[in-house]
Amino acid sequence: MNAQNSFIKIHNGRIITPFRIISNGSVIIKDGIITEISEHDPEVPGAVNIDAGGRYISPGFIDIHVHGGGGHDFMDNTVEAFLAIAETHARFGTTALFPTTLTGSTEDIIKTLETYDEAYPKNKAGAQFMGMHLEGPYLAMNQRGAQDPRYIRDPDPKEYEYILSKSGSIKRWSAAPELKGAIPFGRYVKSKGILVALAHTDAIYEEVIEAYENGYTLATHLYSAMSGFTRRNGRRYAGVVESAFLIDEMDVEIIADGVHLPAPLLQLICKIKGFDKTALITDSIRAAAMPPGESVIGNIHTGLKVIVEDGVSKLPDRSFFAGSVATADRLVRTMTQMAGISLPDTVRMITHTPASIMNIADKKGSLAVGKDADIIIFDENIMIHTTMVQGKVIYQNDKEL
Repeated sequence: MNAQNSFIKIHNGRIITPFRIISNGSVIIKDGIITEISEHDPEVPGAVNIDAGGRYISPGFIDIHVHGGGGHDFMDNTVEAFLAIAETHARFGTTALFPTTLTGSTEDIIKTLETYDEAYPKNKAGAQFMGMHLEGPYLAMNQRGAQDPRYIRDPDPKEYEYILSKSGSIKRWSAAPELKGAIPFGRYVKSKGILVALAHTDAIYEEVIEAYENGYTLATHLYSAMSGFTRRNGRRYAGVVESAFLIDEMDVEIIADGVHLPAPLLQLICKIKGFDKTALITDSIRAAAMPPGESVIGNIHTGLKVIVEDGVSKLPDRSFFAGSVATADRLVRTMTQMAGISLPDTVRMITHTPASIMNIADKKGSLAVGKDADIIIFDENIMIHTTMVQGKVIYQNDKEL
């Protein structure tokens, strides 16, 4: 089934496009690339046949904000951790992901970047690595959430220029735009072709507008660790949440695990921002796909201790959520079953929209001729049965197929 240099036909399934579902459709693949989407079951001589069994045939999920899973964190800084996380999330339908850091020392961040470069060519059995996402260390202390306060600081040109000089793998950098030096930081990072996002921020509308004009085009985990409407000295100010709604062009990402955001807020975000401006993310930590109990955010030796209960990670005193333990399939279930969003629209928010935000939609994010054969098969309950990356089956639930 992994014969990547021959034709593969996936048939007898319901194909999910960004706008509709094709009943009893087929997808033809050659050399890891989609060559045909058919509303029938065409004859393909010599093809390897995969029977979807009436299940959904979907683009693979794309996670643009993920810290870990399966008992590992990317900031463990080992190749083994990188590969294990990629394999863990592939079991739940993720075919492409952006490994994400937390606040840390310059040395820790560079070590993670170096480990990414070492792990990238060895990742043959997991979700494809698409580039690094640095979250912090330039964050607002008051909105740090579970980010380690020991490493939070203002942007320093000597530091971020040095970090960028050491790696060509950074594709996104999230920071608080109201910090001293954050606007020149945004301009510089954007000039390197890297997406700049606002995160863990106490900014008000006027600061967000300036930030957007200087490169901050994505709101990191909307509603989480960011300012909303506030009063200062009696005057009312719109925060980052309201600003993200008001700036039509700004993209947002949301942790749709059903805990970070209740159904009314999920519905509100979709109503205001729409499905093409809203990406679903896991923001998952090492505890994703692991039993409840104690865990660690960040490096296994130096990170912050957390407790996992009620389907979410919390600080030990339970004062804040401390990252998510969701996998991508859970996000889809939440949006469809709890928020009442249609399956095609939900899938678009975890495939085509993140691909567009990260500028990889020419190859990823939808089932279309000429794109990578990143394909998953799942049932009515979004239980993943097959995960394929570039035409290679990397996960199959043999008990179900």
